[in-house]
Amino acid sequence: MKSPPMLLVVGCGDVGLRLLPWVAGRWRVRVLTSSPARVPALRAAGVVPLVGNLDDAATLGRLGGLADAVVHLAPPPGQGVRDVRSRHLGRALLRGGRVRRLVYVSTTGVYGDAGGAWIDETSPVAPATARAQRRVDAEAYWRWFGRCSGARVSILRAPGIYALDRDGGDPRERVRRGAPVLNAKDDVYTNHIHADDLARACMAALYRGGPQRVFNACDHTSLKMGDYFDTVADRFGLPRPPRLSRAEAQATLSPMTLSFMSESRRIGNRRLTEELRLRLRYPTLDDGLATA
Repeated sequence: MKSPPMLLVVGCGDVGLRLLPWVAGRWRVRVLTSSPARVPALRAAGVVPLVGNLDDAATLGRLGGLADAVVHLAPPPGQGVRDVRSRHLGRALLRGGRVRRLVYVSTTGVYGDAGGAWIDETSPVAPATARAQRRVDAEAYWRWFGRCSGARVSILRAPGIYALDRDGGDPRERVRRGAPVLNAKDDVYTNHIHADDLARACMAALYRGGPQRVFNACDHTSLKMGDYFDTVADRFGLPRPPRLSRAEAQATLSPMTLSFMSESRRIGNRRLTEELRLRLRYPTLDDGLATA
């Protein structure tokens, strides 16, 4: 009996762990982690952990020739405009020449500010931050990797990832902190995806993603940021967040927070639902919040 193909998951955090049940039995799974402390937990999840650091190419030598497919969930470095981590990983994978499928999870931040307009995957990228520029660089690298190696590369552009059981991604945490949002006049459109649906999107892309194809991995909800958090507050009986004018926000909030309040876009997901044939479990925010 032929053994299942080998899948390498790079950056197996919350979304990676949600992916594992979907690939169990269909793939033999190896997980790259930079933290030796996570090895026991990953073994308990039924996968074989490999310790390696994307910042240190010398630790990635064993990856060459290891996997038939890769799901790359690790973020770029925290500085610069190039993703050297992706390059270190790609060079290691190219030495083996075995990878036939690769899914890279990027961000909708690559589109920059669209002034609240609807956009899709044909819209040009216009990264406004170094963080988004690193993602654009990574996307370009992985597309090159696909052309060079013959692998089918799928890029999933994810917006804000949430789930009520996700560390750092439970929207109730922000509401409970009383973190402010912009008033209605100054507010921006934001986009979201439930963490479980993003994991399922990775699985769908492994099987159905076309070569060097980009997919917006977002749900059907179209809400401004303040309305999003008002919905969360109302659903769980919490005080609605305070509202600030843009001038007040610029005077009091951190540059990182302001960067998320400076880009407004509504993102279409037709490719996700039609080409990848993904039926979202949580197509709206109300569906995702109903899991409590």
